[in-house]
Amino acid sequence: MSAFRVSVVAVNPKNEDVVTEPISALVDTGSELTWLPRGELTAAGITPRRTRTFITASGERLQREVGYAIVRAEGYETTDEVVFGEKGDQLLLGVRTLEGFAVTVDPIGHRLVAQATLACGAARQPEPTGTGP
Repeated sequence: MSAFRVSVVAVNPKNEDVVTEPISALVDTGSELTWLPRGELTAAGITPRRTRTFITASGERLQREVGYAIVRAEGYETTDEVVFGEKGDQLLLGVRTLEGFAVTVDPIGHRLVAQATLACGAARQPEPTGTGP
C-alpha cells in the first residue's frame, strides 16, 4: 500500500466563513483522528475542548488537545474531532474523518473514492395490509 497526501481545510463550526489555509495531510487509515497544526486551528478560531491520550506506532504515549471542526478535502466534508498537532507531529487525515466523508481509499490511484453508507441497523417495516379491526 502506498501513502499519499491530500489538501485539507478545517472550518470553524461556529463561523463557517473562517477557514484554515489548505494543509497537506497524509491519508492514514491507521490513525483514528485527523491531526492538523495547532497554529492553523487556533488562527481559524477552533478551540480545544479536551485532552486525549494517544499511543504512537512506536508505543510512545502522548497527550494532545482535541476540538471540533468541519473538515474538507477533495470535495468531501464532515464534522469531526481534530487533534491540535504540535511541532514534530505528522499531519494526518484519519479514519473517522474518512468514514464521515463516506469514502474508501484507493492506494493505487492515490485518491478518495465515494461509497454508499452502510445502514446496518435499518429494517424495513411491513406494508400495512389495509384491513381494519
